[in-house]
Amino acid sequence: MADYPKDIYTEPEPNPHTLANLGPLTGMAGIWSGSRGLDVNPKADGPERQAFIEHVELQPIDAQTNGPQLFYGRRYHTRIVKPDDVETFHSQVGYWLWEPATGTVIQTLSIPRGQAALAIGHAAADATSFQLEAVRGSTVNGIVSNPFLEHAFKTERFTITVTKHADGTWSYEQTTTLIIPGQAEPFLHTDRNTLHKVGEPTPNPTAQAALQGE
Repeated sequence: MADYPKDIYTEPEPNPHTLANLGPLTGMAGIWSGSRGLDVNPKADGPERQAFIEHVELQPIDAQTNGPQLFYGRRYHTRIVKPDDVETFHSQVGYWLWEPATGTVIQTLSIPRGQAALAIGHAAADATSFQLEAVRGSTVNGIVSNPFLEHAFKTERFTITVTKHADGTWSYEQTTTLIIPGQAEPFLHTDRNTLHKVGEPTPNPTAQAALQGE
């Protein structure tokens, strides 16, 4: 167990400017697009390789506290479509969080097919690459699924590796380990893409108020 303080109630005074306190998440806030995504997913006759186009919005939020615990972060919405198709192929919402005191990075994610997860990793504040993981059965970085997904596509593990590049882009590679009835081995459902900035972030509400008061 982590070395938590005896005082679990007193809250710190956060910096109002979230964008200046995102640690390894710095430089990733804003609106992004990626046109060369690749998804490898399970089908009855074998793995399917699907190209996709991705739009991601990552907006800074006000700092969040749990007593003495302090997070800086951003909320996100990801929408993915197949090339030349307007129907949503994948939608995902959640938060990316950075805890400076422990060097912890957290991604919360929820998809509208009845599944949610919380993935955790650790990184230095100036890291340009980091990995997070969620595992089945964990109460701190776990995965929950609706009854059908639990039966047919049981998720054992989720990992995501994020890499920031010198040209200002960032990329991710993620693997979802699935247990599927009738398959002798786990299926590795993979996704990857590189994102290019197409819009700047909106400062978090407290920062906007501070800037207006200057």
